[in-house]
Order: sequence, then C-alpha cells, then structure tokens
Amino acid sequence: MKQVVQNYKSGELAVLDVPVPGCKPGGVLVRSAFSLISTGTELMKVSEAGMSMLGKARSRPDQVAKVMQSVATNGVPATYRKVMGKLDSYTPLGYSLCGVVEQVGAGVDDVAAGDLVACAGNEHALHAELNWVPKNLYARVPDGLAPRHAAFGTVGSIALQGVRQGEPQLGEVALVIGLGLIGQLVVQLLAASGVRVVGADPDPARCELAERLGAAAAGDPASAAVESAVADLTGGHGVDQVYLAAGGGSNQPVELAAELSRDRGRVVDIGKCRLDLPWNAYYEKELDVRFSRSYGPGRYDPEYELEGRDYPIGYVRWTERRNLACFLDLLARGSVDVEPLISHIAEFDDAVETYQRLKDGELKAVAVLFRYPRRAGEADAPAKAPAVAVPAVDVKPTPVRAARTPVRLAFVGAGNYATSMLLPHLAQRDGVELSTVVTTTALSAANAQRKFGFAEATTDLDAVLGDKSVDAVFVVTRHSSHAELTRRALLAGKTVFVEKPLALTEDELAGVLAAVEESGNDRLQVGFNRRFSPLLREARQRFGTRTGPANLRYLVNAGRLQHGSWYLQQGTEGSRFAGEGGHFIDTASWLLGADPVSVYAVAPSGNEDLQVVLRYPDGSTATISYVTTGPAGFPKETLDLVADGRALRLDDFVRASVYGRKRWVSSRLPKARDKGQSAELAAFVKAVRTGGPMPVPLQSLVATTAATLAVRTGLVGGAPVTLARPR
Repeated sequence: MKQVVQNYKSGELAVLDVPVPGCKPGGVLVRSAFSLISTGTELMKVSEAGMSMLGKARSRPDQVAKVMQSVATNGVPATYRKVMGKLDSYTPLGYSLCGVVEQVGAGVDDVAAGDLVACAGNEHALHAELNWVPKNLYARVPDGLAPRHAAFGTVGSIALQGVRQGEPQLGEVALVIGLGLIGQLVVQLLAASGVRVVGADPDPARCELAERLGAAAAGDPASAAVESAVADLTGGHGVDQVYLAAGGGSNQPVELAAELSRDRGRVVDIGKCRLDLPWNAYYEKELDVRFSRSYGPGRYDPEYELEGRDYPIGYVRWTERRNLACFLDLLARGSVDVEPLISHIAEFDDAVETYQRLKDGELKAVAVLFRYPRRAGEADAPAKAPAVAVPAVDVKPTPVRAARTPVRLAFVGAGNYATSMLLPHLAQRDGVELSTVVTTTALSAANAQRKFGFAEATTDLDAVLGDKSVDAVFVVTRHSSHAELTRRALLAGKTVFVEKPLALTEDELAGVLAAVEESGNDRLQVGFNRRFSPLLREARQRFGTRTGPANLRYLVNAGRLQHGSWYLQQGTEGSRFAGEGGHFIDTASWLLGADPVSVYAVAPSGNEDLQVVLRYPDGSTATISYVTTGPAGFPKETLDLVADGRALRLDDFVRASVYGRKRWVSSRLPKARDKGQSAELAAFVKAVRTGGPMPVPLQSLVATTAATLAVRTGLVGGAPVTLARPR
C-alpha cells in the first residue's frame, strides 16, 4: 500500500510503498476514502523539516531541552547517534480521515466490514491507503453524511473540545482569534450553541467566510473593527470567552484576548500560539486561562487509546470518541457545514506536489483533502443512494365558504419585503381590509399600522389566530419561523399566504402537512411570485405548447450579502439557496408543466455558488446556476428555454423574446421589473373572497419545497437525489 511520509532531517516528502498493517485485536482495518490535511499542524511540521539544524533547534526548544538532558545522562556520542537516527527516519503525516472498514479485529462488535467510519489519531488516521485504528479512535458515520465531510471528524473534535472548555452559555459573546480551519469550526459550534461570535484574522477572505458561517462580525485584529464589534455586542463590557485558534510567534492574540475580555472572562488556548501572558492585564481582570488538550479526555492515555478502556460516561461525559461521534452527528444534522471550508481536493498520488504548493503559498487553503483511489465496484457516493420522499397531500378539505367583503387580512411580520413588495399592492386594493399586523416589537407594528392603515397593531399572535373575523393570515417573518407559524395558522382555520421558504427541513415540511391533514384546511399559498409575472406569462403563451423534452437554463446573479444581513445566520435561517431557491425551481417547473423527479447539485469550494440540475418526467432538464460572485452590474435573472425548434428568453423581467417560425420581442421601452407580486396577490385575494381553488396546487408547493431541500442532501452526498413521488 502507499503512505505519505517525511524525513525530518532532510525535509524530503514521499509517497512510499509500505506493508499493509495487520488487523490486531481491539481495532479495525480501514481503507481510506478521504483524509484531511491540517493546514496548521501538518504544515508547521513540514516547514520545520525544511529548516537547518539550528532552525529546527530554535523552533523546538522543548526537544533541545530533552537532548541536553540526554547528553548529561548518556554523553555526547550516544546522544548524537540517537538524535541523528531519529531525525534521519521517515515519519508519518495525517491524523483525520474517513474510510470503509475492511477487516474487524477480535473484541470489536460495534462495526462490521463495509461500514463507513471516521478515524482519529496521529498514529492511526494517517495519510495512507490502509490504517489499523483502535476501538476508541473511530466512530461510525451517520447515514447520508458524505465521506469527504466525515473526514473532518478529528479536527471537528479538536474544535468541539475547545468549545467545551470555554463552557459557553446561551446569549454570551465570544471572540475567536485565528480563523483558519479550527477557528472556522469553533465559530460554527459557538453559533450553534446560541453564542454571538466575533472573529479576528488578518485575512479578509477568512473573515468573510466566518461571517457567512455564523459570526456576527469579523475583521483584522490590528484594526478598530473587532474592538468596535465587541463593544456593540457587549455594551462595552467585553466578551465572555476568547478562543485562541491562532499559530505563529506573535504575542498579539494573547494581548488582544486580555484587552477585549470582560472581567473574569475565560481564555481558551486551542492552537499553538505564543503565550507570554501580560501579567497586569490578566491579573487585573482575574482572567481564567484554560487549555484544550486535543480531541478530549482520553488523549495521550495509552490505556484508553490503545487498549480500548473507556471512561464511564457518568464520570467523563465527553471522551475522544464521544466527541468524534458528536461532531459527526452535528454534521449530519446540518448544524455545522464544512463544505465551504474545502478549498481543494487532491488525488492521493499527488500528495507531495500538494504539500509543496501549500508550503510555497501557491495553494492558499483553509482545508485540503486527499481523495484515495477506489477499487473496482466502489461508488463515489455513500453506500446508501440519497433519496428524498415528496410527501403526499392526503387530505379531505373541509367545505370552503366565500369570505365576506371586504376580505380581512392579518400580517405576521412587517419587515422590508412585506412593506416594500406586498403591502403596497394590498393597501389600496378594493375589497381588502388590512385588519391586524403582528410583530415581535411594538414599534415595528405601530409603523406598519401608520403607513398602511391596519386597523390594529399587536404583538399577540394568539389573539389574531383566534379572531374569527380574520379571513387570511400572511406569514412574512424570518425563514426559521415560517413552518411553525404556517402550521398554527392552518390549525386555526385560516387561509395562509407564507413567503418562501415554506420549510427549512423535511421535518418542518412534514409538520405543515400534518396540520393540513389534521384540520382539513389546505388553503395555503407560498410566495412563488415569478410564475405570475405578466411578461413571463405572455412569453410562455407565445412559445405555445411543446411536444418534446425541453432544456431550460436559469442564471441567478444573486450577488454578495451586505455585512450584518440575517441571511448570514445559516445556523438558524438556512442557506441562501434554501431561502430563495424555491423561486427558481417553481418557475422552472411551471414553465415545464411538471414537478421534478431528481435533483443534482454541485458547488465550488469557498462560496455559495451552486449548479442545480433538475430532471423532469418527460426527460426535460432545468439547470439553475445560482451565483453570489458575479458583478453587481450584470442582470440578476436571465432564463432560456429551448424545445421543439423554439426558444424563449427572459432578460431580468424587463424584456422577453420568443424565437420560432415567427419572432416575438416584448416592448423595447424601459420599464420597471414586474416579478408578479401584484398578480399573485390578486389571485390569492380572489381565492379567499370566492372560496375557489388556490392559485397554485398544494402538491406543487410541496414538490418545489422538497426539491429545494434535496439540494442540500445532494451537496452532502455528492450524487443525484431521487425525488420519490407519492403513489
């Protein structure tokens, strides 16, 4: 088998052919699928190996002290031979991987051959095709979690143990200094724990990435931005915890920690940075300095790591192995996202070149993975092919009576979208009365009441849901609350208009449909407005009925988010595509006249750009290119549909054209973009007033939502996701 090794004396890196390790009792033999390069720890070791002997001595004073002790005990000649012999040997690299169990040793009964496991340890999870891993240093990978993501298990455990040492509490504020691989994971774990996070790193790209992954703010520690953000979030008191995830010889991280900590705050050292504590600063604030030892309790204990002796859970809740399993579970549930951290995936045979590129700075990366050659018959994806069931709409609707005139509407939420795109179309509409606006803050409710003429303003949602005079409820709040508010309104018997997305998870979608079934109330509309655009509807009519399969291309130039946008809070509000991707899937499905049967999604590393390919029952395909890195001056949405020798083009809802036997082009005069909100609201109000069918069938809304959710499943699994249709 092949293994990556390094000669610490000469600095030589090589991929050697070495014997296959035996499968000893108490462990398993694992064939690697992906292993992770630690761009901090490993690159430091690689760089040290390239130094002169004097440079090595300066970088490792601890080892020099051991050498001097050996000289005193054994003499110079014996010590020299010992040191040179150790330096002039190949040593392994790597400590975090995911692979498939190939053989199970005696005494192991929790996994079987063929199981996917994540492995830890700088002696057992090496950059090698096969590794023997003792029982307490592996954990089974949850179903559906991609092997390349599970390969982050060890570094995730390091970050998790560091967070545990900080003992974060809900509502606290933390500072993470150093936004490399470990720092980015610490940011996400803290955000998932209900902690507001400020990041500090001199690299602007890493700061931007941290904000996308949950940090409230991030900036250069040498600038005033970090200090200002801390002051804003803490009222000037300072952060509750500081996590040192930086490396290097600068003492700035330790000094910054003291400066920005509150009185009696906690400082946790996770990385290997200089720790010359400024005594006065730490003494005056009585700061609690803590160290985080690698993956957790059990580390460096041979009885735990090699002999498999576990610590009783009643005495040691979070051991190395339990931390590893916990982090894998967080990945599988979407609480932590490592895909944006993957800067590069290299083939294992290119290991030497990859290390050299990293060392030289040619390859700038947060995380780099080695992908190992597969044996014949092995697939790219996890063992179980991903599939998402599209829930069936099985309900016997209760009789619908026509509403009184005027139709009385209540709004839950009055943010920017509601006040700019919905309420202006409703405030002056005949036959509509804006009854009540409900917000979480009294002032926003009062502002909406004053501006749009609501009869009442309140913060009491229950009172509105219990008001029999309210005919319909608009849910226009943040994404994370849509499903629950929709469920409650349906159970209260209200007709519901909910802005996209309907749900952020399959469980939330199932909860909405359970409410429909329980109440018999299927009067639901999701704000997929583009299918109501007059320009697009006219273009579709002029395109005509098609007979053969179609190809549709939809380019969405979404652009970058502004600093502070709540869309950046992916831990609670979902990804940007989860939030607005339903718009584009619904538009494609409406144009193609069917719901998709499969979804395939790919994403480049380091940003939120996506390519989503939808397949339809008649062989049609729709490709949605969702990009956040495009220029600001380029149109936001362009669409092309080709079938039967005809083509339809839409240019950002300003112009449209159809090419066929005859060419049709919409007016060339500049006009405002009409994305269909007014027509959509008119159709909704009519359905409420007359008791007629809702503008979009419920099964279509469900199918679009399921397809949107399947995008994330596809990104995790790296394979097409089948949308199982209800029978």
